[in-house]
Amino acid sequence: MRLNLRFIIAIIVAAVSLFGYFFNTSKNEVTGETQHVNMSADQEIALGVQAAPEMAAQYGGESSDARATAAVQQVGQKIVASTKAGQTPYRFQFHLLADDKTINAFALPGGQVFITQGLLKNLTSEAQLAGVLAHEIGHVVGRHSAAQVAKSNLTQGLAGAATIASYDPNSPGSSVAKAAVAAAIAKVVTLRFGREDELEADKIAVDFTPKAGYDPRAMIQVMKMLEQTGGRSSTPEFLSTHPDPGNRIGELEKEIAAEYPQGVPAGLKQ
Repeated sequence: MRLNLRFIIAIIVAAVSLFGYFFNTSKNEVTGETQHVNMSADQEIALGVQAAPEMAAQYGGESSDARATAAVQQVGQKIVASTKAGQTPYRFQFHLLADDKTINAFALPGGQVFITQGLLKNLTSEAQLAGVLAHEIGHVVGRHSAAQVAKSNLTQGLAGAATIASYDPNSPGSSVAKAAVAAAIAKVVTLRFGREDELEADKIAVDFTPKAGYDPRAMIQVMKMLEQTGGRSSTPEFLSTHPDPGNRIGELEKEIAAEYPQGVPAGLKQ
């Protein structure tokens, strides 16, 4: 009887998790994809604003270099104003972080975009900066954080259901091991989706940068710089926080060739 009750509870938990994931869908107006998300744009904005100070503190806070900060904000807002990003409800704010050792850039849901001085000083052109920021803007308009939260809720719910169903009071060690396996599976699923998000963010950046007047091939230069920097020392944090989907440079080249079969238009900032 006790065993059956555990399984019934586990089934209910799993069912609630599955229904909550698959029945919360929204069409993304930028990408055209139907996504599983469980928060509104306003909730994404609020979450990003609340998390921004803590994230900035991890990288030494906001930079005191007013000129460089203004340049980052100018390029970022130019991309937003020139593309579909400006037609979304998101409130984009661009932050230059004081950490000049760490090479990283990231975005929080709702439009908070960050780049470290460590990455900025390794960029050699405005177009490269535009490529980095456009990629992060791509994560925001792609609603990747919201989708990841929904996936996390699903996998945590299923892992919880597995723990309940597999719990054995006579052999607790076995139950813990099974729960660990369930958690590992959840992590692998999340990592896979993260790589897909990177490809989509790159694709959005290839679309956005030329509209703002920048050559999308500058993104390839950034990728080469990151690879070279990783070869000289430790792997840049950017490559850790942005899982590599494989041959990223090759994927960018294919995306650019597909977007511009006659060649990249002349006159774009390189």
